[in-house]
Amino acid sequence: MVQSSILGFPRMGVNRDLKKATEAYWGGKLSQAELLEEGKRLRLAHWKIQKDAGIDSIPSNDFSFYDHVLDHIQFFGAVPERYTQHKLDPIDEFFAMGRGHQKEGVDVPSLEMVKWFDSNYHYVKPALSDNQSFLLVSDPKPVREFLEAKEAGIVTRPVLVGPVSFLHLAKADRGSSVDPISLLEKLLPVYEQLLVKLKEAGAEYVQIDEPVLVLDLPQKTKDAFKLAYEKIASLGSSIPKVVFATYFGDIVHNIDVVKSIKGIYALHVDLVRNPEQLDTVLGAIHPEQSLSAGVVDGRNIWKTNLKKAIETVETAIQKLGKERVIVASSSSLLHTPHTLASEKGLDAEIKDWFSFATEKATEVAVIAKAVTEGPAAVRDVLEANAKSVQARATSKRTNNPEVKERLSKITEAMANRKSAFPTRIAAQQKNLNLPEFPTTTIGSFPQTKEIRVQRNKFTKGEITAEEYDKFIEKEIQDVIQIQDELGLDVYVHGEPERNDMVQYFGERLDGYVFTTHAWVQSYGSRCVRPPIIVGDISRPAPMTVKESKYAVSISKKPMKGMLTGPITCLRWSYPRDDIHQSIQAQQLALALRDEVLDLEAAGVHVIQVDEPALREGLPLRSGKEREDYLKWAVQSFRLSTAGVADFTQIHSHFCYSEFQDFFHAIAALDADVLSIENSKSDAKLLKVFIDEAYPRHIGPGVYDIHSPRVPSEQEIKDRVEEMLQYLKPKQLWINPDCGLKTRQWKETKAALTNLVNAAKFYRSKYSS
Repeated sequence: MVQSSILGFPRMGVNRDLKKATEAYWGGKLSQAELLEEGKRLRLAHWKIQKDAGIDSIPSNDFSFYDHVLDHIQFFGAVPERYTQHKLDPIDEFFAMGRGHQKEGVDVPSLEMVKWFDSNYHYVKPALSDNQSFLLVSDPKPVREFLEAKEAGIVTRPVLVGPVSFLHLAKADRGSSVDPISLLEKLLPVYEQLLVKLKEAGAEYVQIDEPVLVLDLPQKTKDAFKLAYEKIASLGSSIPKVVFATYFGDIVHNIDVVKSIKGIYALHVDLVRNPEQLDTVLGAIHPEQSLSAGVVDGRNIWKTNLKKAIETVETAIQKLGKERVIVASSSSLLHTPHTLASEKGLDAEIKDWFSFATEKATEVAVIAKAVTEGPAAVRDVLEANAKSVQARATSKRTNNPEVKERLSKITEAMANRKSAFPTRIAAQQKNLNLPEFPTTTIGSFPQTKEIRVQRNKFTKGEITAEEYDKFIEKEIQDVIQIQDELGLDVYVHGEPERNDMVQYFGERLDGYVFTTHAWVQSYGSRCVRPPIIVGDISRPAPMTVKESKYAVSISKKPMKGMLTGPITCLRWSYPRDDIHQSIQAQQLALALRDEVLDLEAAGVHVIQVDEPALREGLPLRSGKEREDYLKWAVQSFRLSTAGVADFTQIHSHFCYSEFQDFFHAIAALDADVLSIENSKSDAKLLKVFIDEAYPRHIGPGVYDIHSPRVPSEQEIKDRVEEMLQYLKPKQLWINPDCGLKTRQWKETKAALTNLVNAAKFYRSKYSS
C-alpha cells in the first residue's frame, strides 16, 4: 500500500497557545515546569490530529519553543561560549540565543535571525568558531520527544536538519574565519550517536531535511553530501531508515548529487513548487529507494486539486510500484494555519476554496487511500473536491474588468521619477532641512495593551468610530511628544491604528479576504495572520491619509507616511495560484501609487514604502527566473512611488540584508533613502555600497529590535564607526533595525536616547 506522511506540523496550537505560554514564561507569569508541560500538551494534541486524519508517518521533533534550527544548535553542543559561560538553565540559554538576555548581570545579544529560504519564517543562524567542537547533549530532544509520542501510543518519524544543510546555513562567528562546511567530519559523529539513540528508542524511520539541495551549491558542499551519507549508510541497521527530504524547489540541477547518495530509504521532493522534476527524479532514484511525493502544498492555503495530485502520484507508482511511493505534504505545514474549523466568519463560498494544516493532513491521507484502494474508496470526497475547484475557477468574485483595464494602460514613464537623485536630494534638503546623520525610526512604536484593547472594542462595535478616532489621535499626540523629547529628526506617527503591516492594507483593498484565527509562526513567539488574495486588487478609498495628515498638522519636524510595498503585500499574503504573481504585484502597485500621491497632496513629504520581503521573494537559484522576478518586482515598486514631486523623499526599508547577489535591483529601486537590518550582520556586507558606488542615502540599523535588551550609547557608536568604514558621512542615517511594535516603551525610550546621543556625537565630530 501507499503510505502517507507529513513533513512537519504547525507548533503554535489552535489558539496560539505556545505564543501565550512562552511570553508568559518570559514575563515571569508561568513557571518553567508549566511551560514544559504546555509544550508536551501541544505535541500530543498535534500528533493525535495527524493520527486521526489517517497519516502513517507522523513527524516528531518538528516542535520547538522558538526555532527548530536553534534546537539543533543546542543539542549538538554548538552554543557559542558567550552563552555557555553564564551557566544559564538550558531553556534560558536557548531563549538567550533566540532573543537575547539582559538581566541579573547577564547581558548577551541574540544570534542572527534569517529567513528560512524564501518563506516568511525566520531561523536562528548557527554561529561557529575556528575551534568549534560538537557534543551531543545527554538527553537529546529528538529522542525525548520520540519516546513521549511512543508512550502515548503514536510511533513517529523524528525530523532532523541534515548535517550538510546545518553547516551550509551556518556562518563563522564574529572573530572567526572558519568555513562551516569544513566542520563536517567533526559534526558527523554527533549525528551518528543521535541516529543510534533513536534506533535504540524504537524509531524505524528518521526524516533528515536537506533543503539546501534546491540551491546553487559550491562544489565543496556538493561533495559533502556524498561524504555525509556514505558515513550514515555505513551504520546500516543500527540506525533508522532515512527519508532524505528536500523542498521549496527542484533538485534537477543537483541530480548527480542525488545519484551519489546511497543507503537512504526514501527521497522526498517538492512536486508542488516544481512538478516538472518528477521524471528526472524517477530516472535517478536507486532501485532500493522509495519516493516521497510532495503533492499537497505546505506553503499556501488553497484546497488541493485531488484529481491532479492523484495523477501525479500514479505517474510515480507506474514507475516504482505502490510499495515504493509515499504521499506527502510538499514541505512542513509550519507555514500554514492550524485549522479551517476555527474560521466561523468566512464567507461560505470562499471558505470552500481553502485548506489549512489539519485539512491538508486529511488531503494527504485521502490521496494515499485513493491510489492504494482506487478512487471509488473516496468517491464522495473526490466529487466534492472537484466541485469546489471548479467553483473557484469560474467565480465572478476573482475577476474585476476595471483592474484589468487599468493594468493595460501602464506605461514605462509611470515607473520613472521626474528627476535624477542629485536634483531630487537638493530639493528635498531645501524642503526638509535635515541635519547630518539624521535620525528616524522605521515606522511603528510599541503597541500597548491599551491600543489592542481599544482596537478590539472598536472591531466588536463596543465603541463608536468617533470614540476610536479620538483615542488614535491621542496616541499619535503622545508618540509625537515622545519624539520631540527624544530629539529625533524625522518623525513617524507610530501606527497605533494598524494591526499587521500587510493585513492593515489588505483590509482596505478590494480582492483580499481575512481570517480571525489563521495565525502562522514568523519567528519565536511572533505570529502573523496573512491575508489571502482571492481576486483582482484595487483601492476603493485612501487608507492612511487621515492619520498621517493629522500627524503632520501637530508635528514640528518632517513626518513620514508609512506604507507597505507591493512585493511585501504580495509575499506576506497567501497569493492567488491561478494568475502569475507579477500581475498581482502590479495591481498592488497601482493601488499604492494612488495612496502615495494622496499622501503627498496632504502635506506628507517623506514617504516610506517598505519592502522587507523583496529578498525573500528572490528565486532560490540564479538564472532567468531570478532576473525576471527582479525586473517585475523593481518595476512594481517604482510604479508605486515614482509619481511624486522631486521635493518628496521616498524611503524604503529592508530586513535581512543579504543582498550582495542582487544589489543591482536594490539600486534600481531609485529610493532616496534605504534603511536596512544590519545590527546582527557583519558590517562588511556594506562594502557592496562602495563597490557599486551607491550614490543615495542609507540607514543601516544600529540595534536589534527583535530583542528586549537596550544597547549602550557606546555600542551604537561602535556600529556607526564600522559603517563609516564603508559609507560616506553624508549618506548615513541613524535608525534601529526595524519597527518597534513588539517592544516595550521603557526599553524603546532608553535605546532611542542612546541612538540620538550617538548621532549628536558624530554630528559634532564631523562638523568640527
